[in-house]
Formats: sequence, structure tokens, C-alpha cells
Amino acid sequence: MKIRNALIAGAALLAAASWTAPAQAHCDTLDGPVVSAGRKALDSGNVNLALVWVQKQDEAEVRHVFDKARSVRKGGAEAKELADTYFFETLVRVHRAGEGAGFTGLKPVGTVEAPVAAADKAIETGNLQGLANVISERTEKGLHTQFDHLMAKKKYTPNDVEAGRAYTGAYVEFVHYAERLYDAAATPAPQHDDKTSASAHAH
Repeated sequence: MKIRNALIAGAALLAAASWTAPAQAHCDTLDGPVVSAGRKALDSGNVNLALVWVQKQDEAEVRHVFDKARSVRKGGAEAKELADTYFFETLVRVHRAGEGAGFTGLKPVGTVEAPVAAADKAIETGNLQGLANVISERTEKGLHTQFDHLMAKKKYTPNDVEAGRAYTGAYVEFVHYAERLYDAAATPAPQHDDKTSASAHAH
């Protein structure tokens, strides 16, 4: 039960971390949610499918590029590819700017990290188990690593002060690690106003 609770806390810790580091997320990948929304918008002609990823004040820029891309797409396969890429780059750049993150270009398919891919899969399927497994395995590995490091230093000769200090250092690291996991489980999700609601996807 104790390990299970720690794993749940670990999941909360990872989730909380994602709110503070949007620049590390996968909104700039070709198989990420922003580009996927942009592709659906272009194919259907409904720009609103893409606008949910940008802030209200940025709508005009995205609409303008969307209209251009839709027009250029009619020029054939090569024109369509160029127009789509231009729109995706604009959409992702504007989205990331709204999160306070820079844009260095679209990343290839398959560059999404495991927990993020699992999170998207959970949302797509409505099944959380795969994501829970990914986080649980990572958290349990971290706990075991910290614990094994501590236990390896536990038995030392009382008069060996340096060895004792090595143990107490490992003890402090282990306990603080456990505390961070536990505290994260009680951390509520941050609230977002309308200005930042487009970033609430944490991508």
C-alpha cells in the first residue's frame, strides 16, 4: 500500500511539473496535438479547430495564414505540402508564444517522450491505465534507486565519521525525495483565466 501511494504521488509530481515547463512539451512535433488540430482545420475548412490552441488576441494572424494556406493548397500536391507546413509552423509558433516559449521549428514524428505520448493516448482512448503504468514504473524505479543508495551506506563503523556523513547525506536525499512525491499528491491543478486558457492543455 505504501509503494502504491508513492506511485500515485509520483504521478501527481509529474503532472505538476508539466505546468511549469511548457517549453519541454510536444506541441512543436508533427504528430503533436497542435499540428493535428491544424491538419484537421485545413482538411475540413474549419479554422476554429485550430484557434482553440491560440489566445484570442492571436486569432487574426492565424486566420490570415489559414486562408492563404487553404487557397495555395489548390495548386497541387507540392503546393499543398508547402502551404500546410507554413500554416503548421505559424500555428505552433503562435501557440508557444502564448505560453512564453520559443519556437525553433517543427520536430519530426516520433520525438514525443513516453509519458506525453501515453497521456495523449489516454485522452484519445478514455483509458488511463497505460499512462498509469508508464508513470508507476518510472516512479518505482526512482524510489528503488534512492532507497538502494541509502541502504548501501547504512551499515558503517560508528567511529568512521566520513562514512556516517555519507549515510546521513543519502538519508536526507531519500527522505526529501519521498516528501516531494507525497506533497505533490496534495497539490491542486492550477487555475487558468481566459488569457491563458489556450495553454491549459500543457503542450
